[in-house]
Amino acid sequence: MSITDLRIVFLGTPEFAVASLDALVKGGYNVVAVVTMPDKPAGRGHKMLTSAVKDYAVEHGLPVLQPEKLKDEVFLEQLRSYHADLQIVVAFRMLPEVVWNMPRLGTFNLHGSLLPQYRGAAPINWAIINGETKTGVTTFFLKQEIDTGNIIMQRETPITDDDTVGTVYDRLMGIGAELVIDTVEQILSGDVKAMPQDNIAAEDLRPAPKIFHDTCRIDFSQTAKQIRDFVRGLSPYPCAWTDLIIGEKRFDGCKIYTVETHYDMQIATTLDEVPRAHIINHKLFVPCKDGCVEIVDMQLPGKKRLSARDIINGLR
Repeated sequence: MSITDLRIVFLGTPEFAVASLDALVKGGYNVVAVVTMPDKPAGRGHKMLTSAVKDYAVEHGLPVLQPEKLKDEVFLEQLRSYHADLQIVVAFRMLPEVVWNMPRLGTFNLHGSLLPQYRGAAPINWAIINGETKTGVTTFFLKQEIDTGNIIMQRETPITDDDTVGTVYDRLMGIGAELVIDTVEQILSGDVKAMPQDNIAAEDLRPAPKIFHDTCRIDFSQTAKQIRDFVRGLSPYPCAWTDLIIGEKRFDGCKIYTVETHYDMQIATTLDEVPRAHIINHKLFVPCKDGCVEIVDMQLPGKKRLSARDIINGLR
């Protein structure tokens, strides 16, 4: 079967998925339909917000399906009408079996980790938060339990000490698009040797659950490295935050984008419920378990992102 004969339905929503869809389209693959999230109102004007995948699909003349419910019979009939040989999922919601079991060649997913580690909704964030030195992408065939299907291919990349979730996200987006093409080629060749995920004990698995606002609060009782990894793993989005006292003022919900570690500085800690940032040589330092972290840039509530020096000058 040629790439033009293979009928593909693509399922995805954010920018991360667009790179893979674009690789398929530019590679000449026959993408017969795209499934993405419904439009939703956003902002004060409640203007309808469309997904990045929908925007791309409309621009390239691809049919778009936007079901509210994936088990809705009308949607299922529409999906069947495209007679897909293969479905590809990148950053979409959990699929019911009636959907992923529909194509004759199956449905594979691109996941942003080296499975079986970091199963879940936020694998890139949690890999950096946990101080990993490498991560990657995995393609695997879907099955009932989330992120547990047989692995088709993997590709890894280092996580450097200066990486943030933003830089790793961008890198994995490109690597993932290449892996999607390689996976489709392998499936087309009929030489797929999908392997079961390693039987690792539950206590040795690191999960990647969805991140909520409360998840992003900085705990200054941790070590300087733990705090820096936490901030890197949430920068620039959704962003780590803390309530903070600077000088004589308290600021609730400060977004922290970059911090540096300082183990040679010891600042007396207080028993205040809200952490206190100490101004030393036009820099901001917050004590932690084994030293201090220097806040390099941040965003005060209702303000724009600024360097610590500019924030100090503004307060004065």
